[in-house]
Amino acid sequence: MPSMLPVHRLRERALLAAAAALASVTFSPFALTAPAHADTPTPSDLLRAGMNKGLSDGYPGVIGLIRNGDSVGRLSVGTGNRATGQAADPASQFRIGSLTKVFTATVLLQLEAEGKLSLDDTVAKRLPGAVNTNGYDGNKITIRQLLNHTSGLPDYSTMDISAYWLGRDLGVAYPPQTLVNKVLSETGPRAPENPAQAHYSNINYILAGMVIQAVTGNDPAVEIGNRIFQPLGLRSTSFPTSDPGLHGNFMYGYAYMGIWPFISLNERSTSNVQIFWTAGAIVSTLDDLNTFYRALFTGRLLPAAQMSELKTTVPFPDNSPTSSYGLGIIRVVHTCADGRQVPIWVHTGGVIGYFSYWMSNEDGSKQILMAANENHLQPDTPGEVDLNNGAATAFCAM
Repeated sequence: MPSMLPVHRLRERALLAAAAALASVTFSPFALTAPAHADTPTPSDLLRAGMNKGLSDGYPGVIGLIRNGDSVGRLSVGTGNRATGQAADPASQFRIGSLTKVFTATVLLQLEAEGKLSLDDTVAKRLPGAVNTNGYDGNKITIRQLLNHTSGLPDYSTMDISAYWLGRDLGVAYPPQTLVNKVLSETGPRAPENPAQAHYSNINYILAGMVIQAVTGNDPAVEIGNRIFQPLGLRSTSFPTSDPGLHGNFMYGYAYMGIWPFISLNERSTSNVQIFWTAGAIVSTLDDLNTFYRALFTGRLLPAAQMSELKTTVPFPDNSPTSSYGLGIIRVVHTCADGRQVPIWVHTGGVIGYFSYWMSNEDGSKQILMAANENHLQPDTPGEVDLNNGAATAFCAM
């Protein structure tokens, strides 16, 4: 395992790696057709194979859900609690990391549909003075640019969050404006190589949460709860704003920490949720996420105009024709081994102790969700790659 490092572009490289894996991985033909006989692996078999590879890569446990129409399968491998040896439970809660972003984007799109804002409003209009540090100008950035990562604002890459990494900041407050000021003060504005390309930054979604609060007068956790959790009956989903612990039935999180060769696996279920807030603080389950994504993609949460905005994408910096970023979701055009071009929506989530993965077709009828209980904030790990590949293989088989 690599030596201990602070966050650098926390999810950007992982998202690009996931998109690249979906675009380029090839599979044996048996994974592409409906089972012809008892020995032919099912999509669930193929997903489990990827999860087992993740286990061999070092994850203590992995849980998964696969939906094909009304058929839902739940899978688990490994342990959810190393201290007790308890098996990983597909019904357990976990920290979803950047899967939080589409919840935040959905609320802003709902507010637009209600006439309370426009995604083309500037940040300065909704948050006067919030982005004016070190030469940055909120008059030149729109809410839409926050959500699709074309704002040009930097990520946490230069901010020292070693206290978060080590779990020594559990009582420390991270007010959103303080996070914004800290990140912007570290790096001066620069002309983006291409302002029409997505440059992933968690600070964009911190500001998005601040817009929700400014427009509604409520904490974003309240708005997301009232607008999404409650109507959809997501009883095992929460947005903690100060409590660093997990409660009830949850999967324990872990992180490989130390300096090579003195690496150990440390329990990291508890962490300061304020540092990622509307960019990554939600706690949920596979089933609740499945319910949310299906509701979103079947139009239950957004009118047609806002659904179109959600799915309007911009390319990543590598100009790849196969992957692009929408509003909290990524579109990948995946080529299966038989040559089929399959559009898939994906996103990954990563905070200390947890890595999660979501994949869906256009109408939400086919979905794959996974969560692993180890993350040391180093993207593109073998475990992440193997989970991505396993999901793509299973998806082609559905």
